[in-house]
Amino acid sequence: MTSSVQAAPATNSSPEVHRGFWALGWRRLKRDRVAMVSLIVVGAFLAVAVAGWFNIIGDGWRKEVAIPYAPPSWLAQSAEETLPPAEEDTAGAKSNAPIVTMTEAEDPIGKELAIARQNMGKYASVETPLREALPFGADLRGRDVIVKTIKGTSTSVFVGIFGALFTLLLGTVLGALSGYFGGKVDDFLNWFYSVFTSVPDMLLLLSFAAVAGRGIKTIIIVMALTSWTGTYRLVRAEYLKLKNREFVQAASAIGASDARRIFVHILPNISHLLLVQFSLLTVALIKYEAILSFLGFGVGVTQVSLGSMLAEAPAELVQGVWWQMVAVTIAMSLLVTAFSLLIDGLRDAFDPKANK
Repeated sequence: MTSSVQAAPATNSSPEVHRGFWALGWRRLKRDRVAMVSLIVVGAFLAVAVAGWFNIIGDGWRKEVAIPYAPPSWLAQSAEETLPPAEEDTAGAKSNAPIVTMTEAEDPIGKELAIARQNMGKYASVETPLREALPFGADLRGRDVIVKTIKGTSTSVFVGIFGALFTLLLGTVLGALSGYFGGKVDDFLNWFYSVFTSVPDMLLLLSFAAVAGRGIKTIIIVMALTSWTGTYRLVRAEYLKLKNREFVQAASAIGASDARRIFVHILPNISHLLLVQFSLLTVALIKYEAILSFLGFGVGVTQVSLGSMLAEAPAELVQGVWWQMVAVTIAMSLLVTAFSLLIDGLRDAFDPKANK
């Protein structure tokens, strides 16, 4: 008598089955080493932006801690031969010249001056001596270039991120309404979209900035009002494709409102596209902020950004002062390159057609 043991039905308990879309996308992203390194670099810049915005770091960028155009420490010896003497040196040279004084009969405040000179030695001087060199050099007013770059990077990243958020919000809402409702709503919004796209982006941006004035809040609003067209076109096309799908019709059959179908049922299905679009907009708006500040339409005179630092570069390069230009170039190159590589990684990781 033979007994046979019936095997239990095989069940696929692999965690791969239970993974959601975002979990699978994150898994594919972790396999991309370039994207992960870029994510770390971008995270570091975001940390600097938050710390700089709350004045945890970079708060002392306005302080004049060195002589004008103080060179980097490792260039201090060679720079002394090429840079013009600082104002303090010329003042000191003039102080060695003989002083011609007036007699007491000719000088009506001679006695008061004599008393003041006697009392000068009784009080300790509170002036901090200016340094002749800094690790990364100084600008025209003797401000530390590295501290100024940190604060400028914080401002530029802040403007880019919040400008991208407002741009994404505006373009998504208009694109969703246009693609979902169609008809007259679509015709009107397409006409509105065509008006904006008929004018070159930079010319439109400069026109709005010239009217609105300078300042961080103004730049964010201006860039959101002029950069929403790409997001609108993308979202509209996705809503035209998805509004007739079965899951949307099922939601309509159970009585879901239009707003619920737009923002609860359809919007999550294009969230991965919006994530990539947000990254693209952040990079673009950081560049736009630099251009606006370079042309004098960006941040105010009491603020600093990478663009405003670039605006000082031409006058400095004429005098052979290049360290501020190099610091800004390195910071912006790292930021934009890391964001661009991260965008490529996100696009590959969250592409629904990508191989697992």
